[in-house]
Amino acid sequence: MNLAEALLHALKDRGAREIFGIPGDFALPFFKVVEDSAILPLYTLSHEPGVGFAADAAGRFNRGLGVAAITYGAGAFNMVNATAAAFAEKSPLVVISGGPGAAERRGGLLLHHQAKTIESQFRVFQEVTCDQVVLDDAAAAPAAIARVLDRCKAHSEPVYIEIPRDMVGVACAEVPAAATVPGDAEALAACADEILERIAAARAPVLMVGVEIRRYGIEAKVAELARKLGLPVVTSFMGRGLLATAEISVAGTYLGVAGDPAITALVEDSDALLLLGVILSDTNLGVSRRQIDLRKTIQALDRKVSLGYHSYDPIELEALIDALLARAGAVTPRPAVDIQTDYPRGLPADDEHITPTDIACAVNDMMDRHGAMPIAADMGDCLFTAMDIEHTRLTAPGYYAGMGYGVPAGLGIQATTGERPLILVGDGAFQMTGWELGNCRRYGWNPLVIVFNNASWEMLRVFQPESTFNDLDDWRFAEIAPLLGGQGIRVRTRAELVDALDQAVRPSEGFFLIEAMLRRGEMSQTLSRFVAGVKRLHGKPASG
Repeated sequence: MNLAEALLHALKDRGAREIFGIPGDFALPFFKVVEDSAILPLYTLSHEPGVGFAADAAGRFNRGLGVAAITYGAGAFNMVNATAAAFAEKSPLVVISGGPGAAERRGGLLLHHQAKTIESQFRVFQEVTCDQVVLDDAAAAPAAIARVLDRCKAHSEPVYIEIPRDMVGVACAEVPAAATVPGDAEALAACADEILERIAAARAPVLMVGVEIRRYGIEAKVAELARKLGLPVVTSFMGRGLLATAEISVAGTYLGVAGDPAITALVEDSDALLLLGVILSDTNLGVSRRQIDLRKTIQALDRKVSLGYHSYDPIELEALIDALLARAGAVTPRPAVDIQTDYPRGLPADDEHITPTDIACAVNDMMDRHGAMPIAADMGDCLFTAMDIEHTRLTAPGYYAGMGYGVPAGLGIQATTGERPLILVGDGAFQMTGWELGNCRRYGWNPLVIVFNNASWEMLRVFQPESTFNDLDDWRFAEIAPLLGGQGIRVRTRAELVDALDQAVRPSEGFFLIEAMLRRGEMSQTLSRFVAGVKRLHGKPASG
């Protein structure tokens, strides 16, 4: 076995299902092993950010590892933004970069693709990954690979692996199996007991679920815990789509002043808010009707549990849920709280102009008839519109809020699950990475894509409406779709939208793109409330 094969087997053993990548000269030896060995399937895309976003989404959906392979320098530096997004949103992404060989490193010449020094790339990735290694020692490589990949899984954060191109074919021992480190049983028991005591003594406890419960594959266990304790369940903004396939009712998504007033009151009036895997970010908790008192919350995140002014560290999230489940039988469950979000349905097929809420309504009608689809949403009003779509699995850059995620993320979903995804993307983000759809034909992917086209960076305009730099040209994406191997249709009215969705759900060998033409200034009600809340927080009038 050579070093590259040892790495590939270790990735597969730890849950990786595929590799997304773009080759380059420093990475060619590694890519050859990937292709020849067929240990993991390889999907090449068109630009490194798309590779990173696709791998990120695959890791989120398959609850394993997402893998992105690129070349040194020009390729890897293009990957930094996608890696930073994965780090911010706790996605288990493995970045594998080819690198200069030993002779090149000591040759005395500047190398093509090199930035300041040969090590500059490694140091950059230290800032946006939780562990890193250069595999320049075959004897030490198995232990180093195991350490890095295990940290990626344990922390659900990106890691960086660099393979000098002259090391790829070097003989290498098998990578050790994933290690299991026992936790402090006494601390775990004390933590679980204290949490249940807090919940039992509370007047109105609530469970909010966040991204870590999917990252660690414990949605079913969390649903069972909520049932046993009789807790009402909401998702965070970033956690939208969690528990969609679990046998439990989710009341809705907490969006503060931007959301359903009943959900907002449920969360903000709670005297024991249990936050499981919820990142304490501005998008999750920063647009509250009134500031949530974190001293009254129970926070389980980053292998740590905080209750008021003290904490238990380290506590693995799955171990905590197991401990709570083991004790839940002794707790008297509470009466069910009957709160359910009412999602829009029944879109009239008339000649009225399309609004973002109309898109949500039409999608709900479509899914009622044909079944739920996993969703990949980009940043912008397309993501806020998704909050009005019936609860289904969803991935989006809800905290990092970078543009360009949606289309490659949808491809990552289809590659890793085999399911047809729905992609929601604005025209500005589509200009960045929408062209990755051109790769669908090679791999048999057929996503349904809805482009929110208002010829504008509209979410930026709502914060600064006087600026003309938010204006975009009309690129007529539907007309370009056939050139990329798909079908495209432009719609302006609700009747045209309904008809286009009816066409889109029919069996298709390629992607189907619906270009929904929206008027500038129109936005979903959820985004409108969100913007007003943010402006109030920053002391600006709602009018801008």
